[in-house]
Amino acid sequence: MARILIVDDAKFMRMTLSNILIKANHEVVGEAENGLQAIELFVKEKPDLVTMDITMPEQNGIEALKEIKKQYPDAKIIMCSAMGQQKMVVEAIESGAKDFIVKPFDENRVIEAISRVLG
Repeated sequence: MARILIVDDAKFMRMTLSNILIKANHEVVGEAENGLQAIELFVKEKPDLVTMDITMPEQNGIEALKEIKKQYPDAKIIMCSAMGQQKMVVEAIESGAKDFIVKPFDENRVIEAISRVLG
């Protein structure tokens, strides 16, 4: 069981991911709707893993990823992206993201990615 922080500007997406994670016996330690909140919650909660949306207001997921990785090089972050964001996914992986999952979420793919990253 892992302590996971969910970051997405869409409440529906956070809810969907939360349900998948809880069903898989993980603990959701927090939810953020932009990169700034993500960094703040990461520092406070020190989760085992973060699911991070790429496109968000105020600060996007890639900027938040870079900021978290600068302070916590061992942070495990999985990026979430819509189809057609390949360029950003590549940038995220180069910046230290461990994996990515595509929206709409496939429950098995989400669980696989999390298991692999926590491995």
